Amino acid sequence: MSAWVLAARPATLPAGVAAVVVGSALAGADGVFAWHLFGVTLFAAIAIQIGVNFANDLADAQKGADTDTRIGPTRAVATGLLTPSQMKRGIVVMFGLAALAGLFLIWAAGWVILAIGVVSIIAALGYTNGPVPYGYYGLGEVFVFVFFGLVATVGTRYVYDQTAPADAWWSAVAMGLLAAAILVANNVRDIDTDREAGKRTLAVILGRDPARWLYAAMVGGAYGAIAGAVAVGVLPAWALLTVVSLPLTVAPMRTLFTETSGPPLIAVLKTTARLQLVFAALLAVGVLI
Repeated sequence: MSAWVLAARPATLPAGVAAVVVGSALAGADGVFAWHLFGVTLFAAIAIQIGVNFANDLADAQKGADTDTRIGPTRAVATGLLTPSQMKRGIVVMFGLAALAGLFLIWAAGWVILAIGVVSIIAALGYTNGPVPYGYYGLGEVFVFVFFGLVATVGTRYVYDQTAPADAWWSAVAMGLLAAAILVANNVRDIDTDREAGKRTLAVILGRDPARWLYAAMVGGAYGAIAGAVAVGVLPAWALLTVVSLPLTVAPMRTLFTETSGPPLIAVLKTTARLQLVFAALLAVGVLI
């Protein structure tokens, strides 16, 4: 069980949870929130994300991206904790659970949810697998921004009353940028081993320093998106409660800009994920107020 928990990459799961929290809070502010829809949507989001993490663990091991020189947390397949066949079964189970939850959401919200589910699973499997694994060609951040930001946040809001109002899109941009920043932090940490393995992440393509500034821009952009939404009247002024989380940006930013290897860079991913979850909670409270 500990190997499966390790492969699920718990530190990254706030990316999926945060978007559902924000989308649901927006529904609550509009008076259409329902607990059963929240629970099923959250379950589906977490199942999909764990399925993505399982697929990445398997693909990176098969492609030689996870080696003994890698800085990050232990990977299950690469270290032999789980066999490739076990991981494949795990992938099927997680996406199967997501599909079961999706059936309920399709019944509740219609064919749009079916389209979202099918495209999300195809995109997840193609991230590091398939003929063109786009996560290996600098497109990982685009995938995360779209699916863990736009699709997850707006899709969650859509579930409640089959609408996708402007406040959901603005909030989704913030969620997508923070989720993508988590991936940038991960890829800056792995930049040397990824380059050696031929894994051309955006950090490898840009280089360490530009990738660091990209991380800073994504984090800053999340706050800017909320401020912009408030300025044009799409979100209430209370949404600016998100600025309370600004102190949480200091430690990961300082570490990412000063460290090049070792355990400190592992912590950046965790603190960025924690930042997104706190940011989402504050945004949720703000819109509900």
